[in-house]
Amino acid sequence: MSDELTVERAAVRRLAGKDAAAWDLAGVIPRQILRELGAAGVLCAELPKEYGGLGAGSLASGEFTAYVGSVCSSLRSVLTSHGMAAWTIQRLGTREQRAALLPELVGGRLAAVAFSESDAGSDLSAIRTELRFVDDTVIIDGSKSWITAAAYADLVIVFGKVGDNAAAVVVPTDAPGVEVEKIAHPLGCRAAGHAHVRLADVRLPIANVLGGTGLSLSLLATTALAYGRMSVGWGCVGILRGCLAAVTDHARTRVQFGKPLAEHQLVSRLVAELYIAEQIATRACQHASQCWESGSPEVVIATVLAKHVSATQAMHGAASAMQVMASAGASDGHVVARAYRDAKLMEIIEGSSEICQLELAKHAIATAEATRRAAQ
Repeated sequence: MSDELTVERAAVRRLAGKDAAAWDLAGVIPRQILRELGAAGVLCAELPKEYGGLGAGSLASGEFTAYVGSVCSSLRSVLTSHGMAAWTIQRLGTREQRAALLPELVGGRLAAVAFSESDAGSDLSAIRTELRFVDDTVIIDGSKSWITAAAYADLVIVFGKVGDNAAAVVVPTDAPGVEVEKIAHPLGCRAAGHAHVRLADVRLPIANVLGGTGLSLSLLATTALAYGRMSVGWGCVGILRGCLAAVTDHARTRVQFGKPLAEHQLVSRLVAELYIAEQIATRACQHASQCWESGSPEVVIATVLAKHVSATQAMHGAASAMQVMASAGASDGHVVARAYRDAKLMEIIEGSSEICQLELAKHAIATAEATRRAAQ
């Protein structure tokens, strides 16, 4: 891990280590803390130094993301959303847009990315948000649902339809016609600032449209979701590491029937399963990050695999952790109680487990067919 991220890891521990449970119970992270972390560059650690970022590689950023996830999945969710915004601007924005917007994301301004709608979750082709261009203005009408970090965001990158194509627009949340409604009492990641975003006749300069108009929705989605899936995967590694730390400490010190829980074989099996889950998720994410850094053509499928494996392992691992902790981990706000709720959402966001399985199956079949043809 880079020197900068090692320092910022200590900052996360200082800011969140004692307060993550309280944030979960209150359903909110103090905005000033998010701005402080954003200004330190850790909410988008991979942003190049030319824009004021830390320029971290995918592996270093991933390990840092895992650490944040082990402390507080809500904070990690904000990190993921903000990082997706920076990545999307970096990949889709013009030179002028990158120069103007990216330094703001390491200057304390907070951002989110808005894909999903009430009828467009896994099926992003069902997006109904409409973008219209009149002279030098873009007009936005639509509604976005369950947008992570939108309740904190100064800027939201809104994806919408332009005829048969699509575009992404950088929308200030204080622009006329923008309404952000925070979602009360979500199941998991309660302090991640999930919100509905409504846009009614929002008028912005056409310069706010990233990279111009007429891009394909699949290109836009793939660009943002690739980063998001990688970040969520590493965040799930963090969930497992947080559970493992709590469980091993509890199993060593909790005595039942005259001996520590760790010496009961069935409990040891659960601890072993949790350790295995953490190792499997870590290896999958490390492989995806290595593909990311090397520019491997396997990066897309490796990222899908890492997200799917990590999310499913986090869900199973959190269940094992809860079984070992029993009442000691059942209090609202406890790291294992949070993990048990948070992990379920990880199987849904950034491509549900079912969507990931479909993509993995298609890849396996295509690979087998290519191998068969090559052998002929």
